[in-house]
Amino acid sequence: MTALALMSISSAHATSLVFTTESYPPYSYRSLHGEVLGMSVEQVREIIRSSDADISYTIELLPWARALALAETQPDHCVFLTARTPEREAQFQWVSPLAVTRNFLVSLEDRDIRATSLADLRSYTVGTQREDYTESLLRQNGFQHLDLSASYDFTLSKLLNGRIDLMPMSQTVIEQLKDKGTPVAPVVQLAEQTLGIACNKAVSTQIIASLQTSLDRMLSDGRMSDIARAYGVSRVP
Repeated sequence: MTALALMSISSAHATSLVFTTESYPPYSYRSLHGEVLGMSVEQVREIIRSSDADISYTIELLPWARALALAETQPDHCVFLTARTPEREAQFQWVSPLAVTRNFLVSLEDRDIRATSLADLRSYTVGTQREDYTESLLRQNGFQHLDLSASYDFTLSKLLNGRIDLMPMSQTVIEQLKDKGTPVAPVVQLAEQTLGIACNKAVSTQIIASLQTSLDRMLSDGRMSDIARAYGVSRVP
């Protein structure tokens, strides 16, 4: 049998998956040439490549609420980087952890907003992404003045233009924005959160196990850390 025939048989049996994510540099973003790039994108590609699962896949950059909803409702979808919260635990099958982040409420530097607790900030307007875990976390902490956007980019634009007072942001993103001269300042820590790949419950458990084994190897041999450092991210699980 020819090599081409063998490839055709292999691809015929491959499981097709769609991985969705949002624009959130340096974890995931679209390049000037239209490519979906970023730390977590590269990690997901390497997890799949290093696994023994026969998978064909695409990665799509979408508004977060849409990316999450597809993984909840479509049997061939997974979404990343997804906060592994108690509320979401039973909704998905998980491949994790890809990252652990410290998330802060951030203001513009010239606002000079001071606080010692989240309770001190409840009177401010806080922007975040629709269906992001920070939305439910803010509501749980008594925040009533929420401004919801489709994407991180929209939320950041609102902060920079003075349309909102605060927004949640990971420590890595804060540091990279400040390095670029963006005048943001962390005010109070909101959460420390484990992030991973959340897959629809209909995805084969064998595929999930294969991807998890691949991730575990990458965490052990340092490849996850190597990818993170290439994007200026110092903290990995």
